Amino acid sequence: MKRHVQVFLSPLLLAAACAATPARAQDADAKAAAPAPAISVTGNVAIVSQYRFRGISQSDGDLAIQGGLTVSHESGFYLSTWASNLGGFGTYGGANMELDLIGGYKHSLGKATVDGGLLWYVYPGTSGHNYAEPYLNVSAPVGPVSLKAGANYAPKQREIGNEDSLYVYAEVSAAIPHTPITLLTHFGHTDGRGAAPAGPTGHYDDWSLGAAYSWKMLTLNVSYVDTDIRRADADAFYTSGGTPGHEIADGAVVASLTASF
Repeated sequence: MKRHVQVFLSPLLLAAACAATPARAQDADAKAAAPAPAISVTGNVAIVSQYRFRGISQSDGDLAIQGGLTVSHESGFYLSTWASNLGGFGTYGGANMELDLIGGYKHSLGKATVDGGLLWYVYPGTSGHNYAEPYLNVSAPVGPVSLKAGANYAPKQREIGNEDSLYVYAEVSAAIPHTPITLLTHFGHTDGRGAAPAGPTGHYDDWSLGAAYSWKMLTLNVSYVDTDIRRADADAFYTSGGTPGHEIADGAVVASLTASF
């Protein structure tokens, strides 16, 4: 009798499974066919051994906590904000922090991506230091590497001494096949005294060489960062107390751990 019941129930279970399978497939197809949202939000939080901006430490060589948030529209327009604590050379009073407000537009041209907009540097609680800087960059994959070149221009503004400043840079990154490691290089040149930091003479080079290791939402980056600012110039340029100027402009190994979401 038990065998008869088992034989009788098996077709029922099979029929139920067959009926459920198309339903699951339809649900999967519906999810796959669902359009991407028009607006997306991404962000990141990082801890860095020191905050280096264009080669010069803005945290007096000390630890910094940083984070950013970006809201992007499918049209290519986006709004973004980013913040970091400061120290030493980067001390402007107030909250002793940098808050960047960014609005831009990103567009693909074949394999290349063009990205441009306006970056507003804000130092909360201060006056006479906030300034605007338009930017434009182009990135594209070339064989096994990714290339990026760009420029940031700070026009003459009262907040930066009625001087202008141009920063141009180039970056190359290459992922090591079958590994989570990416090799990174950066070279930049500052020309002009109208931005912070503009360097002691207003003209200097900065560069970095490093590697990034990614695992899920985490990225560990270790880079060597340096400038060609002479020690005497850096020490004379550093006007606030604390670390000598050359120590915030000399070469240093900088490590960061970033969580992206």
